[in-house]
Amino acid sequence: MVFDKIIQFIDKQKVSFICSVDEDGFPNVKAMLKPRKRNGLKEFYFSTNTSSMRVKQYLENHNACIYFYHKGLMKYTGVMLKGTMEVLTDQETKNMIWKKGDTMFYKKGVTDPDYCVLRFTAISGRYYCDLKTESFAVE
Repeated sequence: MVFDKIIQFIDKQKVSFICSVDEDGFPNVKAMLKPRKRNGLKEFYFSTNTSSMRVKQYLENHNACIYFYHKGLMKYTGVMLKGTMEVLTDQETKNMIWKKGDTMFYKKGVTDPDYCVLRFTAISGRYYCDLKTESFAVE
């Protein structure tokens, strides 16, 4: 498994999908913008609203996965990472991923109580490309 190839693939994607588990034990998926920050394949940071349904679900059940894909004319590539999602509200983390245009979503700026950070920590993954699937551990 060439992790650099997977990282390069993820970095090119503009959209990601995050998955949570609802109160009835069913998976829920949501399209998001690409992660704001990434540390290898281990950690991914997303911004979201503290008041969102997804935040409530992650506070009740940390199990999560994230997914990235690209569909070309003749080729489909996908990466699924399985792990846990934390909801972070500390100012240092919020400052770390804040972008200038975020006031469009968070009217009170970087200190808006409805602005928080989701940190996904991967434990394993699956990579699909050219009709082949490979599982891998993330360390």
